[in-house]
Amino acid sequence: MLLRLPLPRVMLLASRPYSSISRLALPRQQRRSYSASVDSSVEPIRGLELGVAHSKLLLRTVASMRGNAELQAQGVSEGDSKKMNMCQAINDAMRHTLATDDTAVVFGEDVAFGGVFRCSVGLAEEFGNERIFNTPLTEQGIAGFAIGMAAMGHTAVAEIQFADYIFPAFDQIVNEAAKYRYRSGNEFNVGGLTIRAPCAAVGHGGHYHSQSPEAFFAHVPGIKVVVPRSPIQAKGLLLAAIRDPNPTLFFEPKMLYRSAAEQVPTDDYVLPLSKAEIVRPGKDVTVVGYGAQIYALENAIQMIERDMPGVTCELIDLRTILPYDADTVAESVAKTGRLVVAHEAPRTQGFAAELAAEIQERCFLRLESPIERVCGLFVPHPLVFERFYMPCAVRSYEAIRRSLEY
Repeated sequence: MLLRLPLPRVMLLASRPYSSISRLALPRQQRRSYSASVDSSVEPIRGLELGVAHSKLLLRTVASMRGNAELQAQGVSEGDSKKMNMCQAINDAMRHTLATDDTAVVFGEDVAFGGVFRCSVGLAEEFGNERIFNTPLTEQGIAGFAIGMAAMGHTAVAEIQFADYIFPAFDQIVNEAAKYRYRSGNEFNVGGLTIRAPCAAVGHGGHYHSQSPEAFFAHVPGIKVVVPRSPIQAKGLLLAAIRDPNPTLFFEPKMLYRSAAEQVPTDDYVLPLSKAEIVRPGKDVTVVGYGAQIYALENAIQMIERDMPGVTCELIDLRTILPYDADTVAESVAKTGRLVVAHEAPRTQGFAAELAAEIQERCFLRLESPIERVCGLFVPHPLVFERFYMPCAVRSYEAIRRSLEY
């Protein structure tokens, strides 16, 4: 006999469309609070302009682009440039690949239409539907097909529409792509494989469109994992990933697709994989991150240097998560004696733990304080409570201050 028990109000709400939930469960003045801007008057922000739009790390002018040492080394700093957001820079990288490599193909869910984030817009019209094409909605199939094409000598650039949905392809990536060269004694390889995937928070994605899965793959020998922070970085690192003789996962922080814009060289160039970049030099504490987290760390450093006169913080962008550049971080920590590591993924078993352990082994006698980790909370990525989950500028500020005052 089935009993018909009254459902609690929250369960009744959960059975309704989200728009109905928001109208019933929240007072009118709170309905949009999850996406409202941060109150810049509170401590320790106190009027500081936060976020990517105000970042001093972006090369927004031609002069700043031409002064970049890496672009100078590539011989593209004096050439033509164009203002691009990160989405356009990724599109430009794929266009260069398709124009210079007849074996290159680009595919994924809705890719021929331009992709859900428009990163592949115009490529099918320019290069044809045999090289830019849609796939069925099967991430395992996309990865398996990409591995097969790379094994036959193609340059395969596959897109997983959201990094959250890469897990059905986990077996193909970890047990096939990563081991292909090793298990054949270097007779065969899938070095021409690159998998792109939009990742990380976007402000309203919830737990199925906001995850940062890089640590799952950083445990796997045989692949590379890259996360860019800006348009110039995205173009150069994506071209390097595509041309690298190893299969590479390229995670793109989707929050930056349109919020980050720079003067990007229109010429072809690559930036080094497995090489971290010191984006802001300092002497008192080393602060390490990657992707969109770099901008939260930049704001935290601005607050620290305002509130603690004389203190300077060294900010390092790892860029490549596997294999990562431990040498640059260790050299910095040997100088500063302190380390703070931050990322959006949950703290438990996150990549920050690996970096903290490595630096503790290398720099134990140099450390002046415990290594700090600032990470996402150990919960599914929330929707309305995303602000509490995120390793924001304020949480990063508190960790840096704890390290300095220890």
